Parts: sequence; structure tokens; C-alpha cells
Amino acid sequence: MQKNAQHNEPQAVNLDTLVIVAHPDDAEISVGGTILALKNAGQRVGVIDLTNGEPTPHGTPEIRAIETAEATKILKLDFRANLGLPNRALEATIEARAALAGWIRLLKPKLLITHHWEDSHPDHVAASSLVDAARFWGKLSKTDLSGTPHHPAFVLYAPSIHLRRVARPDLVTDISPYFETKIAACRAYHSQLVKGRQEGKFGPLGEIETQAQFWGWAIQSQYGEPLFSREVLGVGHPGFLTNPGFAGPTRH
Repeated sequence: MQKNAQHNEPQAVNLDTLVIVAHPDDAEISVGGTILALKNAGQRVGVIDLTNGEPTPHGTPEIRAIETAEATKILKLDFRANLGLPNRALEATIEARAALAGWIRLLKPKLLITHHWEDSHPDHVAASSLVDAARFWGKLSKTDLSGTPHHPAFVLYAPSIHLRRVARPDLVTDISPYFETKIAACRAYHSQLVKGRQEGKFGPLGEIETQAQFWGWAIQSQYGEPLFSREVLGVGHPGFLTNPGFAGPTRH
């Protein structure tokens, strides 16, 4: 059953993968295809948006909530929540760390995916740091955090479209079968990625496609999404090399 929560008590839903991002639409832009690949492989996947993303030129909290609900349906997520932290002023505070660690302890994901630690958007950098800290706090005992201790085995980091640099990723997900659905999920955020935006290859949707084509070319496929790791990645099955959604990375 799909669950959506905002500013209320966390509900326990065991997940395989939890994507934690600064704003609604970040998950779709950076790893929408990877989410779909993991879902196709039978995983339970959820997203936590740390802020509501507002204010923006064409959005409101109400519009963003509607857009997020539509994108959530397209991705067929098993869970989505919003932590309600301040947009444009996101910080990896102790209070935010405790709140996010509580979700991690309740949802018990094996894999976390968040923003790359280098980004031109300050909220993305703060979110990456916050996830690292909350992951560690999730395993603490003798604490008043919600849930029971849990430490996700791995964190993977995804770049966005803000910082124009090409670094060598640790893996690339082949999202060729899922690209059109990913773009549909991105288009659900009409106020952010369509309204008032330039069309074609220089608009946000064009940039998303151009990046996906480049990373697809890098792995001899049509479309791809890059992911980075601070830790060594192991291969649990030969099929992982050709289908990164097979089971997710295993600890080496």
C-alpha cells in the first residue's frame, strides 16, 4: 500500500531502498529511472522530501503537494513523506538529524540514495550531510529516537543538474526501459520544470535527457543515471553488471 505522510507521526513500512532528497522533484530528476528499475526488480522503494521546495516563481505549497502526489503515482512508490524542513535554509542540525534518523529506524531500508556531496545548490549539500549523519544515528542504542536501531548497509549519491562537472561515477544504472516514465514523473512538476521554462535541449527536461543520453553512451546503452559511493561496492550476482536494479549493491 502506498503511504504519504507530511508533518505527522512516522508509520513503519519496511523498505528496500529509501531516497532522501532536499526538494520535491529532486528524486525524479536525479534517480527517477533508478527508482523504476528497482521497483521492476521487486524492491519496495520510498522517498523522503526534506522540504516542500517553496517559495518558487510558479509554485505554492498546495501546487507542489499536488504535483508530488502525481509523480508518486507515476513512480508507484511504496512510501513518500515530507519532513517539513525549511527550503532555502536547509541545515544538518541536531534536530533534523534526530527526525530523519527516526524515519530510517522505522522504515529500515537496506540502501539510502541522496544528493552528491558536491553541488552548487546549498540545500543539496546540506541534505547529503544530513543523510550521512542520520544514517549513523540510526544505529544508536540508549536513545529517545523513534523505532529500534537500524544502520542501512550503503549510501549512494546522485548528482543533479545544477553543477556542470563530469566526475567518474562508481556505477551507472541502465534506465533505457524506464526513461519515458521518468520524464513523465518529471513533467508532473509542471510549476518547476515546464511552466516558464525554455523548451528543447536547453530547458530542464532537455538537460535531464542530455545527461541521461551521455551516461547511457558511457555504458553502451541508450539512457543511464550515475551514482557515487564513498565505500567499496561489491557485486553480488553477475546479472548486477547488466541490470543494476537486480538487487542493489552488496557490501564488499
